[in-house]
Amino acid sequence: MSAEILAPGPSCMGDFVPGYETSAWAGVGAPKNTPADIVDRLNKEINAVLADSKSKARLADFGASLLAGSPADFGRFLADEVEKWAKVVKFSGAKPD
Repeated sequence: MSAEILAPGPSCMGDFVPGYETSAWAGVGAPKNTPADIVDRLNKEINAVLADSKSKARLADFGASLLAGSPADFGRFLADEVEKWAKVVKFSGAKPD
């Protein structure tokens, strides 16, 4: 899926690698042992900002799509991203220097 802000047309990698798809994302993390009440409060406040119409409009100006959720949702998302990109790295044959 392309960002709505971009002009329609072929993607650079989609032309070379069938089914290729990627995206950029950002999230907020905290140290592993952060108390649950603090994590819950941060999550509540961040989701409130993401639900605000002014915030949505401003971020849309940058072509951002917003996805609010729980810490567990974000954890699953991260695990899926690690699994996906681990496959890409393995397939590429890339090795650390």
